[in-house]
Amino acid sequence: MVEAVLIDLFNLPANLQNNIQGSLCNTLETIEKCCSIHAPFVYVMCCQRQRSERKVEQEFLLPALGGFQSLERRLEVVCAPTTAAALYTIKQRLDEKDLSIIKVILPTLRKDSMKVYIDYLFTGAYQFEFEDFQVASDCKNIEISEPQDEGQTFPSQDMALIRSEIEMHLESLPSLKGELTILRSSLIPDAIFLHGFTTRTGGISYIPTLSSCNLFSSSKRRDPQVVVKENLRRLANAAGFNPEAFHRVKVDHANAVCIMGKTEPDSYDGIVTDQKGVTLAAPGADCIPVLFADPIRKACGAAHSGWKGTLLGVSMATVNAMVSEYGCNVKDILVVLGPSVGPCCYKLPHESAEEFHKIDPKCVRLFDSASPYIDIRRATRILLERGGVLPENIQDDSITDQSQNITFCTACHPDKFYSHFRDGTNFGTQIGFISIRD
Repeated sequence: MVEAVLIDLFNLPANLQNNIQGSLCNTLETIEKCCSIHAPFVYVMCCQRQRSERKVEQEFLLPALGGFQSLERRLEVVCAPTTAAALYTIKQRLDEKDLSIIKVILPTLRKDSMKVYIDYLFTGAYQFEFEDFQVASDCKNIEISEPQDEGQTFPSQDMALIRSEIEMHLESLPSLKGELTILRSSLIPDAIFLHGFTTRTGGISYIPTLSSCNLFSSSKRRDPQVVVKENLRRLANAAGFNPEAFHRVKVDHANAVCIMGKTEPDSYDGIVTDQKGVTLAAPGADCIPVLFADPIRKACGAAHSGWKGTLLGVSMATVNAMVSEYGCNVKDILVVLGPSVGPCCYKLPHESAEEFHKIDPKCVRLFDSASPYIDIRRATRILLERGGVLPENIQDDSITDQSQNITFCTACHPDKFYSHFRDGTNFGTQIGFISIRD
């Protein structure tokens, strides 16, 4: 059953106002009649024109909106200067109420462009159905049905204009939860490398578990790619790197490594380069974002190390790639472990814990329990040291001066970091990033 109805009246000609009133009234009557028990939320989207015209445009809707008592608290008119601004406001309303099944009632001429707006601003977590704006005649209009592919191609120049409009609106939004904050390691020489680990502040993502500088989008989450791109743009401005030369690992929770400039694998958890100005990144929301830097050969890398990747040795695989591809000496490579879930919070089933116990018993606490606590950071350090990385060239939470610690427990600091372990499936993501300065 439809959870929300969006009626698009944006920027319609003034000479159609009388007809629009009648059609809107009939549409609302149908919604009220068919959904008297579980009425959907209804959003009427219209254009906010110049101040002198705004009152007139809103007033012509009032006669059609009156008298719908069952919808009174579920009916809202959203006026904005652009379709992007209006639709993004409605998306916020939907997300506040956790609504995902939406019927869009709109003029036929607006359908193709509206689908483009929706493709940019929403993800696969939502379900949309489209209906022509006309007099609704029966209750079947409120049932959800399979959307039809009309096979039409929307002009690419129009798509570019829509994307530009959306991006301009997102750029105009204020940052949430304070200023954008970047954690940096004193181990990596700042004169040669630009690097850092992000926190959750300073972006525009507003959903509580994603707020505010979420840097990952998927079909299962409610943050679309355009919002993540805007968060990345703000990060790039603050950090000083080019967001157009940004490469993030394609997570597979394994140990494959991508060599920049060579054929890119379908998935990989490590990435290395010796190219200047290219920013490499690895995500983390409990898993460890690991950064690698060789100031002698001027090469760097990034890796995503969850518990599976840790056991498979993804960090050492990244080191080995730097050695084989760029002639690095393993003893020159610096490794920094970023914010990740700590041994204070992280549990795994006993079968998986046994594999960490084999690396070193100190990697497991309460080993005899059904779900022992695991220290994936310690396991990462041990495997790196066994591979030849010098202990003093690895920075994690074991450093003597805790004021230099940047390997915080993500689960313990909800104000600073995202955590899958803590927040569930709709979690946000921070990153570790590094590049060689020009």
